[in-house]
Amino acid sequence: MNSSEIIDLLPYSKPFLFVDELTEISENGVKGNYTFQKDAFFYKGHFKENPITPGVILTETMAQIGVVCLGIYLLMDEISIEHQPQIALTSNEIDYFLPVLPCEKVIVVSEKMYFRFNKLKCKVQLFNYKNELVCRGTIAGMIKPE
Repeated sequence: MNSSEIIDLLPYSKPFLFVDELTEISENGVKGNYTFQKDAFFYKGHFKENPITPGVILTETMAQIGVVCLGIYLLMDEISIEHQPQIALTSNEIDYFLPVLPCEKVIVVSEKMYFRFNKLKCKVQLFNYKNELVCRGTIAGMIKPE
């Protein structure tokens, strides 16, 4: 399964799809990126005259690339367009260090901590285009083939 096939299997669509590309993927982790669009819905009012990407959206980006894409890859023999996975975030703990502005490209790097009984837990980091650490933490979710 290649990266575009994995992205096609994600249960998200615009404006809530935060994966542009997967650049690396293996049974141990994934690396991918996303560029935040200037006119994204969440910039209206966050914050007045000084838009920054909300932390919950950064967490969602980390989860989509770092957990869901990896989970689909790990379950590739059981998942297809006809058999979409059911996905639920179960926990996260994220520390934030820098803001992400509109039009900024971010890179997510995820390392599998464990995958048992369809529960995947990963150490996830998000970097800006300058390769500065924006946020990091752990995210876990359940991925159940249909």
